[in-house]
Amino acid sequence: MLVRSSMSLASAWVLLSPLAQAQSATTESFENNTSDKLSVIEIYGDRSIEAPGAYVRVDQEQIEQIGADHPAEVLNATPGVNVQINSGQEHLIALRSPVFTGGAGQGSFLLLENGTPVRAPAFGNVNALFEIHHELADEIEIVRGPGSAKYGSNAVHGLFNFLHSTPSETEPGYIATFSASTLERYKADASVSGPSNRLDVSFHHDAGWREASGIDMQKLTFANETDIGRWNVVTTITGVNLNQETATFIQGEDAYENKDLSKTNSAPEAFRDASSIRAHSWIRTRFKTGELSFAPYLIHQEMEFLQHFLPYEGLEENGHDSAGLNTRYSDYSNPAFKWIIGADFNWADGYLKETQEREGFSFGPDGPTGPTFPQGVHYDYDVETISAAAFGEIIWMPIESFSVLAGLRVEEHEYDYQTNTQVGSFGRFLVVEDRTDEFELFTPKLGVDYALDDERTIFANVARGQRAPQASDLYRLQENQQAGEIKVETLDSFEVGVRRKSLSSGLSYEIAAFVMEKRNFFFRDANRLNMPFGRTDHWGVESSLSYDWNNGWNASGQVSYAEHTYDFTRVVDNVAERIVAGAEVDTAPKWLADMSLSYEGQKLAAYVDLEYIGEYYTNAANTASYDGHIVVDLGGRYALNERVEVFTRLSNLLDERYADRADFAFGQDRYFPGEPRNLRLGLRIKG
Repeated sequence: MLVRSSMSLASAWVLLSPLAQAQSATTESFENNTSDKLSVIEIYGDRSIEAPGAYVRVDQEQIEQIGADHPAEVLNATPGVNVQINSGQEHLIALRSPVFTGGAGQGSFLLLENGTPVRAPAFGNVNALFEIHHELADEIEIVRGPGSAKYGSNAVHGLFNFLHSTPSETEPGYIATFSASTLERYKADASVSGPSNRLDVSFHHDAGWREASGIDMQKLTFANETDIGRWNVVTTITGVNLNQETATFIQGEDAYENKDLSKTNSAPEAFRDASSIRAHSWIRTRFKTGELSFAPYLIHQEMEFLQHFLPYEGLEENGHDSAGLNTRYSDYSNPAFKWIIGADFNWADGYLKETQEREGFSFGPDGPTGPTFPQGVHYDYDVETISAAAFGEIIWMPIESFSVLAGLRVEEHEYDYQTNTQVGSFGRFLVVEDRTDEFELFTPKLGVDYALDDERTIFANVARGQRAPQASDLYRLQENQQAGEIKVETLDSFEVGVRRKSLSSGLSYEIAAFVMEKRNFFFRDANRLNMPFGRTDHWGVESSLSYDWNNGWNASGQVSYAEHTYDFTRVVDNVAERIVAGAEVDTAPKWLADMSLSYEGQKLAAYVDLEYIGEYYTNAANTASYDGHIVVDLGGRYALNERVEVFTRLSNLLDERYADRADFAFGQDRYFPGEPRNLRLGLRIKG
């Protein structure tokens, strides 16, 4: 089982990977061996080769223009995405879904960097976006709905893939960006690229606009590309460290409207310390008429934080080590029949410990086992997991304008759990005996894509997404649960849409409609009670549009409408929250929108952006709600010369009082207030 030490698995990677080899290959390179080498997008990406389905790619120019302090600022400008910011770098994600917490928040969305998982399947993190070096990504791919057969467990509602160009695809030189804001937030990002190496570093210091909410964060990514005989090898190592003071909810109806109260923090002792290091290689070569690739990877992660969002404020310590291998063989030599097969393997060893330091207490009278929230150790366990998968996908084009995609993926997950504390029920918490669990996943995909002309395409897609339970789903149990009752979460999806990529008129758009049904939905209600057998229905329409004028002006935006409802009834006398079939899932705004008008001239660029979040219920009983909000930002940049530019951004222009996240739990309205109006100034140097 896992040895809890600060030694990283990735330290061994340097000795094993091609980075440690002193010589570079002198034989004919991979590039020269294959004039039709697949691009980094096609290898790393999900929706790339005539694959039907809704997706969007955020390019480097957009990422650079926003200069996000938090990845939510970039992602929320895309259809169907609603990343809610809690405190600092904390957040919760919605992608063609409600905003999820707990195991659902950890396991419903697959997070990738260059096509490689950021975490092992069973050890997700609802805040995992801060573990990604998004600041210097060259492109972000967002797939809405279940991923392709190439990616399995956790790509239930979709995936986020942060893409960094290989050294050979990056123009040699450097770029350095520095910024400061009126909220005492200081950032520095730098990227240096050569013929075979690339180094990205980011530093983030934030004094915190709320009491005791400062942040220090550092990120480093190093990539090396080399050719060894006929093999092209790209190896990347990424390290992230976060030290954060955390501000908790403010409470009371519409408390976010109180400017002074918004700045307070009733849990100044709350914190989050997290670090991770990942190493992965993509090893590729031509083989017969196709391309063979191997992608080994290692992950080390550890985190400690105070659960300020819970009444007992338990201290959680968690971490995991993981090793994996993704293999693929793709043959695109016949334009009328393209195919890919592959197999994936992952091993992981993780731990979790939760301790309550404060004296035990209850809501109401004590239960038969004492206080609801007893002092001492709640959980202390280790879990070893092994997962294996095989997949295949074909794209058949009977005629040039029409393609059919069929894919299938099968997976098996095994868990070996061992507890390090006493077995039994302690207040709300249930510690189970050592056990093993197994789960099988079966996810078929079928889609069609028809080109109406050179610019317009219609598509339809039927897909199944599944996820094996998170380790915390299985073993962080409560008194109302039984060991072994949690099943594989399954989502069946149908979508149809049309997209246009402009070649001449300046108009591009995508419109997609979807219907989804989910079974065995695992969630936590307003009293933080685990519910393992939920059923939900989902449908909606997502649209995005961009229009370019020849004079440098651009108008773009996205509007999404969706309904997410419960498909079961739970009315229990001793449970405060009543769920009725047809009620709306909480924290699921029906309307999401983002509109932008921009101008780009030879030296001057400017934009105005409007983000709209619609009204939503904050509890499953649909008795508490948040009204939604509109936030307007202004920004621009000016090139002093070919190498140097200055930029600025005025966030929350109208100084709107709003909530980044609204919540209802333990009988209280709770909010994470949004930032007040603030100004950022920056300098960017390229060479």
